[in-house]
Parts: sequence; structure tokens; C-alpha cells
Amino acid sequence: MADLRFKLLNWQMKEFKKNPRFSVIMAGRRCGKTSGAIKKTLIKGIECPDKTAGVAYVAPTQAMARRLAWNALLEQGKSIIRSVSNTHMEVTLINGVTIYVAGADKPDNLRGLKLYFVVLDEIKDFKPDVWPMVIRPALTDMKGGAMFIGTPEPGDNQFNDLFDYAESGVDKDWAATLLTTYDNETIDRDEIETAKRTLSTAVFEQEYMANRFTSGANLLKMEWFKHGPDPIEGDYYITIDPAGFESVIDPKKKKHLDNFAIAIVKVTPTGKWWVHKIDYGRWDVREASVRVMMAIRTFKPLSIGIERGSLARAFLPYFTDLMRKNNMIYPNIKPISTSGSSKINRISYALQGMMEHGRIEFNVNENWDQFRREMIAFPSPRTHDDLLDSLSMIAHLVTVPYGGNRNNDDYNYIVMDEICGF
Repeated sequence: MADLRFKLLNWQMKEFKKNPRFSVIMAGRRCGKTSGAIKKTLIKGIECPDKTAGVAYVAPTQAMARRLAWNALLEQGKSIIRSVSNTHMEVTLINGVTIYVAGADKPDNLRGLKLYFVVLDEIKDFKPDVWPMVIRPALTDMKGGAMFIGTPEPGDNQFNDLFDYAESGVDKDWAATLLTTYDNETIDRDEIETAKRTLSTAVFEQEYMANRFTSGANLLKMEWFKHGPDPIEGDYYITIDPAGFESVIDPKKKKHLDNFAIAIVKVTPTGKWWVHKIDYGRWDVREASVRVMMAIRTFKPLSIGIERGSLARAFLPYFTDLMRKNNMIYPNIKPISTSGSSKINRISYALQGMMEHGRIEFNVNENWDQFRREMIAFPSPRTHDDLLDSLSMIAHLVTVPYGGNRNNDDYNYIVMDEICGF
């Protein structure tokens, strides 16, 4: 039998080794998802134990299937192809198995097939019944597998639902993989960075970073995000948004944890916020305590706040002991109650007006990619907003006279009404 040799990208090698029955791959542009799918199609075709069964590559339309896969399939599989039908876009391999290249725009052409494996490319553009009513039954005889590939699209339910199901881990036959353009090691990193500088954050996140949560309600507009220099005057405040600690969480669920976030903000006498940093991560209680302690030691905040709740109660005793062991004066941490309003309202009320009017600026020396992702997606319930939430709590700590500095010699107080005194 002829050899079938491919040069695989690193992520393709890992994916082929895992070899789940149903694989859902959400990927950024040019990461090699289609080329990987074609290689997998050829491998499954030569692996198929029954020559009365077949393997299929299905795109949203017949024209798209021809453009994306047909020529590449012929080129990469030439060593194992016995015959070709260009009219029907069918390939017969040397073991007698047929590979079908088809479009989902004519689903009746796919009925009646017995499939060992199928690739569904850009399933978000398929009619909703093609997978459950046409293709899934075709896999039954052979207990066949499927690979779903595509780029995310905000508002698309079919692909998102499949990815969520695969990622949940409730079904061992399903696996989810998220890929960005950075995962293709053959793409010049400088080219990606150039795109990042020139494209809008929302477009870059969706097309290059495979971020499917870029369709928020636009409550926090990206043009409001501004960098600024460290103000000369001001007091530091620290707020803490605790999260589930990894040491007590099922390892299979770690990737779904919220982030523990520590917002470090300098507030000027005129009420502007300069966000020095938001430290965040999925830490155990010890590391979280050390990070908070170091932030307090470094910035000597005027006030410290933590979101009230069971996570705060789990964190504070450990943190208190750590402060005592390090001979530090235990700071007064103010519990912030968040039960009286929804998180959407809480974040919107605290940040929306401040950012719109340029009263929040961010440290140019820090990386704010995650914060900006949260801004884009907000208020999607399917993505994190921990950094936004930690920053919004600064509003619970700060009370500033917005009338300016009354001790300024240039300020002339004039009584306009002798009875009321002003």
C-alpha cells in the first residue's frame, strides 16, 4: 500500500493523537483548520474498514466545497487515490473507500450514505437540520466520527451550542479545541501584530483570536478605553473580586472558573481614576493571599474593598494569618455588598459614564487585552467579566468632591444670596 505522508502543524499533531469521535474546532483565520481537516479526511478514508462505507467533506455550498477542499484533497491524497470523478467530486481510494466532497445547500444528495467519518466546515452556515437529520444518522452503521470546524460568529447558536457541549466534558465522545492564528507556527508573528494594531479590537478578537463573545450590547464602547500617564497626585485604592480557589475545585472544571481579580487604582483629587493594574488569575487561596498582601505593601492603599460573600469568608481568615506572620498591620478591608443590584447594572453604573467622559485612564505599561475582551463581550452571560467587576467596585470606596480644590488661591467665593449663604 502507498505511503500517506503529511507535514503537520503542532496543533494538528496533538489533535490527531487525541482522535476523539466528535471533535469541535473553533479557530481563528489562517490557523490551518481546513488543511488539517483534509488530512484527517484522507487518514480516515484509508483507515475505514468497510469499502461500502465512505468519508465526506461537507461545506455550506458545493461551490465552497470545491474551492476550499477539492484541489487540496487531490494533491495531498494523490499517492492513495485510485480514481477521480470531477463532475460529482468523488474520489475512490486504493482500498475501495469513497471520499465525497459535497455542499450542505443540497442536503438530499447526502441522504442514504453510510459514513465512517465526516468533516463539517463552517457549520454555522448550514441549515439547522442538516447535521441532526441528515448527517448524524449516516454515521450510525459504522459508529462513525465527525469533525466540526469554523470561525466563530457572534449570535450563531448551532456552532456555539456544539462547542459548549463538547467543552462541558459531559460526553467522553466529544472534545472541543479553541485555536488562534498564533497556533499556526508558520504564520509570521509580526504580521499578526500588524493586524492587531490596525484592526478594531472586536474584529481582531473574532477573526484572529477566535473569540465568539464580541457581540455585547456595546454598553462599554472600545473608543472609551484610553491610556494615560501616572498622575502626580492621588491616593491608591484596592478592590478584590474573589473567585473559586483551584485547590478545592474539580480539575476538570478549572477552565470554567472565574478569575480572582485585584484592581489597583489611583484616584486623583478631581475624581479621575488611573488604573495601575488589575492582577488576575486562577489561584489557590495561598497565592491569592500573597498577591493581595504584596499589593497592599507596595501601594499602601487608602482603602481596600472585597466583594461580600462566601468566597470572601474563605479568603479573609487565611489572609489575616498571613499578614500576622509577616508582621504587617492588618488593614481594614471593607466588605462590599453586591446583592442589591444585578452585575450588569453594577458594572454599567460604575464604569459607563466614567469611561465615556474620559475619567478613567489605564497604565500604558500594562497589557489590557483581557480587560478589552471583557468590554467587547459585556454583558454576555457566557464569558468572564471579573476584571470589569473588580474595577467597578472602586466606586464603592471613593468619595471625591468634584468641585475641584477649594483651597486654590484663585478660587473666589462670592455669596449670591445673603439669606441662604451661597
